[in-house]
Amino acid sequence: MGLMRCLVAAFLLLLGLSTGQRVVTVQKGPLYRTEGSHVTLWCKVSGYQGPAEQNFQWSIYLPSAPEREVQIVSTVDDSFSYAIYTQRVRSRGIYVERVQGDAVLLHITELQKQDAGVYECHTPNTDERYFGSYSAKTNLSVIADTLSASMAPQVLTHAEGEAVELTCEVSKSTAQHTHLSVGWYRLQGSGEHHAEEVLTLSKDFVLRPGPSYARRFLVGDVRLNKVGNTTYKLSIGGLEPSDRGQLYCEATEWIEDPDETWKDISRKQTGRTSLAVTSQGRDLSVDIAAAESSLSEGDTLQLNCVVGAQKSSSRHFQVLWLLNGVEMARVDPHGVLIWEDKYGERAKLGQLRAFKHSNTVYVLTIYEVGLKDNGTYRCSVSEVKTPGDFHSIQTNLSSGIQVDVKPIERRMRLSVSTSTPQVMAGDALILLCEVQGATSPVSVRWWHLPPQHPGPRVLVATMEQDGTLSLGSTYQDGRTRGSLRLEKGSSGTFTLVIPNTLDEGDGGRYGCKVTEWSRGQRWTEEGETAVTVNSMGLGLHAMLRSRIATVRYGQSFELVCQVSASYTFEEVPLSVGWLFQPSPPSGYHKLVWVFHNGTVVWGTAQPHFQGKAQLTKADTSFRLRIPNAAAADEGTYQCEVEVWRRNSPPLGQPAATTRSNAVGIKVVLPESKLLVATEESSVEVPSGADAAIECRIGFAQNNSQFAVTWYLLPTSPRDATPLQIVRADYSSRLEYGAEFSFPAQKSRFLSQRVSSNVFWLRILSANAGDQGRYYCVVEEWLWLVDGWYKLGEGASGMTTLEFKLPESTASSRICSSPPLLNFILYLPLVLILLLVLAVVCWCFKFRKSKNGNITGDPLMELQGDEGVKKT
Repeated sequence: MGLMRCLVAAFLLLLGLSTGQRVVTVQKGPLYRTEGSHVTLWCKVSGYQGPAEQNFQWSIYLPSAPEREVQIVSTVDDSFSYAIYTQRVRSRGIYVERVQGDAVLLHITELQKQDAGVYECHTPNTDERYFGSYSAKTNLSVIADTLSASMAPQVLTHAEGEAVELTCEVSKSTAQHTHLSVGWYRLQGSGEHHAEEVLTLSKDFVLRPGPSYARRFLVGDVRLNKVGNTTYKLSIGGLEPSDRGQLYCEATEWIEDPDETWKDISRKQTGRTSLAVTSQGRDLSVDIAAAESSLSEGDTLQLNCVVGAQKSSSRHFQVLWLLNGVEMARVDPHGVLIWEDKYGERAKLGQLRAFKHSNTVYVLTIYEVGLKDNGTYRCSVSEVKTPGDFHSIQTNLSSGIQVDVKPIERRMRLSVSTSTPQVMAGDALILLCEVQGATSPVSVRWWHLPPQHPGPRVLVATMEQDGTLSLGSTYQDGRTRGSLRLEKGSSGTFTLVIPNTLDEGDGGRYGCKVTEWSRGQRWTEEGETAVTVNSMGLGLHAMLRSRIATVRYGQSFELVCQVSASYTFEEVPLSVGWLFQPSPPSGYHKLVWVFHNGTVVWGTAQPHFQGKAQLTKADTSFRLRIPNAAAADEGTYQCEVEVWRRNSPPLGQPAATTRSNAVGIKVVLPESKLLVATEESSVEVPSGADAAIECRIGFAQNNSQFAVTWYLLPTSPRDATPLQIVRADYSSRLEYGAEFSFPAQKSRFLSQRVSSNVFWLRILSANAGDQGRYYCVVEEWLWLVDGWYKLGEGASGMTTLEFKLPESTASSRICSSPPLLNFILYLPLVLILLLVLAVVCWCFKFRKSKNGNITGDPLMELQGDEGVKKT
């Protein structure tokens, strides 16, 4: 039995997978993370139906109450978090990052001891039916951070070509199996943020040099050795001027997760050692100069970097332009220019230019400077042996030149508002952008940031200075939100109208960005306002009721479906469907659907309702009236409501759907008043005679029809089962039982209606095999509106069939005794023969006596009877 269940479960699993079932997967546990670290847990869903963007909800089951769910954060519900997590969620100490529509990362920026537990990722259902898994769990343990890394800070000065050694102490006492990686890094200056890797011993015990130290690592000038259990020693031989800077050690502790990936759980940096490398006979000098260092917005800044070196024409220099210590651009010895990302965009727009004027003069020009160009500019020059060589011979940094950009007074002011801060899906949004103080034509750009969807802003519409209007790609199809309008009023107010909002996603923040150009300068002001678009499902509710739940046959009943919502239904396309589940339950069938335009479509599963049911509507109250209730009308009713967005054609899927409570209707049949005579009786007939068993009905409903079934209870055995002889239904059709279905039996046993209330079972030529007890079962049937219905039944009393024995007479006794019969038959013959013999003897004696009289004594004759006497 167990094997069979397993096979069935496996089959269902395969079937489910083949038809596409929802599967939620979470990062495999158990996971171990250190206290205070930044932790991420991933979760994804597949096999789902509905929108490509799924929602996720994270909860935890704490070790102190492993059965109680504590809600943490949700992508769909701002009020989802329990109180203990609310503050951390609001401050983004805990947040959900959406990687894609069906995958997210849970971030805990600073892990606490009480964050240990079983985490559950749940995806709310968007499928047509529940099928698959909707949540998954993983276990997270919080362990102490035992990693430590230390190095005594030093200030070292070495000559070029010398060697230096630095020692780093690294230890850990984690109970779990972990690996360490230890690396050395160099910062060029105290304000430098980007560290250059020198040499690292990875968690896999592989030495990996940084790009600038690869050549020297291969020749053995850069080495890292482990001395003892906790000491790591970095050796750099043949120091070069480029080695100067701030050196520090970084240790990282790694743990292998159950999915066989390694995760860093702790990272520690040591203090820094300052290393200075003195040059041996280098003559490189670098100066920076500006034509003007105090500028106004829109002016042009030109900087010159001048390199001083002997025999400079035969030497190779690489120049870096720096603003506040951050690289802007570099020019290689061939004069090839490479911009950093954000400056590259400005260079493409013609706002920046950098070039090699000569081998000793390099120029940086910024056209139309802005406030973001304020700061200290430097140029760094590195000498290399040959172009393309990454190893510099020497590097020198210019002094800094401070550039101050003064803002031009801005007269433009901007305010953004809306006259529709809260609307329902389908309503229009009206957004206002009021510009004051602009003296020149402006361009306006509207953008939208949906709620709870951090990411890039979505362009809605743009109006250029000349009035040219363009729409963002999402808003170009007028069939979805209608034809967007962006109009400029005489007072400088730009009005954006979105005629038909789609759903909650059209809520959020809308921003207006206005740009003014004047005298080659550009001023930009930006503002935003928030709107809320409520779902059509907000507060949508349908309540079904009936004044009576039990109705008599032929009585009428009415169901009322009351629809309500947190908004008015004016101009809202609304359809109502009636659903019916017959009794006994076999699933709901669509009874009838009334569409928003008045079209009525009847379902095919219950055709008897069509032409009978009556549908009415009053405001938001929908009524279904069933006259002349029949048994087929008994069951459970529901109403289903569909709404579409206001002011939009009801095409495709509705905006919201709700189904009412179920109301059961019971149809009661007329009460049966059938009475069948139950007196016991007996019938005695001679063998071979006809017999009649009577079944009498004492009382019944008017117009009732009867079905009569005759039964025989044999005399033996004692526990014999009654045998059905024949059934005559209410239309007089006969149906014989199995034991009486033979032609000889059918011809002898007949059911006959003698009068309106008397039925006979006639048994022709009854014999001893027909003995037993007979009874009838009467069913009362009545025609009710749509068919015949059985109201009740009753069984009669038993009638015993017996046979008369023949009387014991002389003739019967003679016939029953063959010897006596033979005696009686032959007695007359014997008597006749004796009589004949007697007559013959007498005649003989008489003749003899006559002859004596003739020849003898005459006295002899006279004596006769008294004897013969001789004289």
